Amino acid sequence: MTNPQEQSLLLRIGGAQGHGIDSASLLFSRASAKMGFHILSRRDYHSNIMGRHSFSDIRIASWPIAGHVAISDILVCFDAESLCRHFETVVDKGIILLDEDDADVDSHSLKYLDAEIKTDLINRLNKDELSFNVSDLFSLIKKKDITLILVPFSDFRRLLQTELSISRSEALRSKNIFFVALSAALLNMPASHLINEVERLFANKEPAIILNRKAIELAYKYVESLNINPQQYLPVADKVKQDYLWLNGCKSIALGKIVAGMGMQPYYPISPATDESSFLESVQNSSLNSKAGTGHVVVQTEDELAAITMACGAALTGARVSTSTSGPGFSLMAEGLGWAGMNEVPVVVTLYQRGGPSTGLPTRTEQGDLLFAINAGHGEFPRIVVASADVNECFYDAFRAFNYAERYQMPVIHIVDKNLASTSQNIIPFDTSELVIERGVLADKDNKHIARFKITSSGISPRPFLGEQEKTFWSSGTEHSEFGQVSENPGHRKLMMEKRANKLELALADIPEKEKLSVYGDDKASFTIISWGSNKGVIVDALKQFKAEGKSVRAIMVKLLWPFPVDELNKLIHQQDTVIIIECNQSGQFNRLLKEQTGRNSDYQILKYTGRPFMLEDILYHLNNIISNKAEKLILVE
Repeated sequence: MTNPQEQSLLLRIGGAQGHGIDSASLLFSRASAKMGFHILSRRDYHSNIMGRHSFSDIRIASWPIAGHVAISDILVCFDAESLCRHFETVVDKGIILLDEDDADVDSHSLKYLDAEIKTDLINRLNKDELSFNVSDLFSLIKKKDITLILVPFSDFRRLLQTELSISRSEALRSKNIFFVALSAALLNMPASHLINEVERLFANKEPAIILNRKAIELAYKYVESLNINPQQYLPVADKVKQDYLWLNGCKSIALGKIVAGMGMQPYYPISPATDESSFLESVQNSSLNSKAGTGHVVVQTEDELAAITMACGAALTGARVSTSTSGPGFSLMAEGLGWAGMNEVPVVVTLYQRGGPSTGLPTRTEQGDLLFAINAGHGEFPRIVVASADVNECFYDAFRAFNYAERYQMPVIHIVDKNLASTSQNIIPFDTSELVIERGVLADKDNKHIARFKITSSGISPRPFLGEQEKTFWSSGTEHSEFGQVSENPGHRKLMMEKRANKLELALADIPEKEKLSVYGDDKASFTIISWGSNKGVIVDALKQFKAEGKSVRAIMVKLLWPFPVDELNKLIHQQDTVIIIECNQSGQFNRLLKEQTGRNSDYQILKYTGRPFMLEDILYHLNNIISNKAEKLILVE
């Protein structure tokens, strides 16, 4: 299994979409969390609804983990394709669980398995035929010290049918829970933890509880009959507080918005942003709103342009409003974003980055929208762009985004990469004791004729709410006077352009450094990583390992991407530093931004644009090469 000193383990569950991978992953994750472990889970799935291969990784550890890893300790195969795709990821002394019926599957029948993978396996098996049998792969597996367990699931399915008097199809529904229970039994996890989570997962569905409880019982008895020396479970070195939250990035952001007093979220469905709005919809009338002292309305509009313009209209009435989208939808929002910029509307846009351009990779991650977020919309107008780096940050950044929007009266783009949207972990409940809702500068209640865009030294004008009795002001997409009346006067134009732009300088001076960036690792290190977004997880985990090995490396994670924190970065980056930029895009967008704003170019770039996130192994390998002076200046990760 994984090096005991690391005290972590990865369970990978693979199978066809729609076969209960998410439920099995959630069950195992929650049961592990109940035992006091830190959990980090991720979903990898195709953009079709059912059929194609997907998998879930659950990393459990006795210390706070942040990044995903590629190497698995236990591989659970719900089908034959999973074995073909993932058997090489299993470490020595690892375990593979496979239904014995899948051992007889011929590769010709695996219609979704990539031709390249089939060809590679045929060549490695030295076969003359154009196909192979899944059992042929056992010879490759035996070259490693791996325990392969062929599970007679058909026998257990028939037993479930007989004992519970259910149909074949009903018994088959327990396969996902049965196989996860096998993993738990091999790890000496008490069956009671799984059963408790089954009862929670299938609340008010008694037949499902009875079926899966019986499946767990049979799985544990089967493992006991194997007479395999069970793997010793990880020692609990750092127990998680038992009152934990199980969240992914989408839900964390949604909770941040609720606590911030969000009143409305119009949206149009698009992957992966839809998950956030769906969650907000699901709690729209729940006690969650009353506890937060607010209520919100979620509206599905006809398209993304309608979503942002509806958001602008609601924000003008004084509601705290956001919308949520992904790259293609954000492209459609550009015109509405410009209207918000012209009218200084405090609206929040949550942008979930995915692979582009066009439809691109709907369910894959990337960081290709950075420069677009900073520059979207024609002409020049200010906006704030902030990026979250982990599930915990998602909550606080979502909350702060509303304060930024109303404090500086401008659009705020909260940018998140899809990797965070589909990363789940157990975290200690949020500390809201110091979170204060800031509404910004509001218009005097006694002032009836409002100079909505009044020129002030700060650039921020008193803001009235649309619909307030006997208050008059104008908002249009055209340049205007202080009262909002249409004006093409060059003097008005100059004053208004400068007024809007000056608010960026105010924000840059006003926002605390801790909300702009964070520094990790050895402050005196000459090797300096600079990155943003969800790359933080693997970088922070890599720094821990480097520290244990006596290597001096530090990392600067930038949160405030616009306005760019030039002074703070110039203070932190020394001339003698070796600067390493890590990001998930092809053109090195953050590197271009750094050079443009500070004049400092990177010494090395580590880029990945396969649609998959960085793995810890990627970062360790390439950083070690850089430290050893064995790396190219531009490193492209497969």
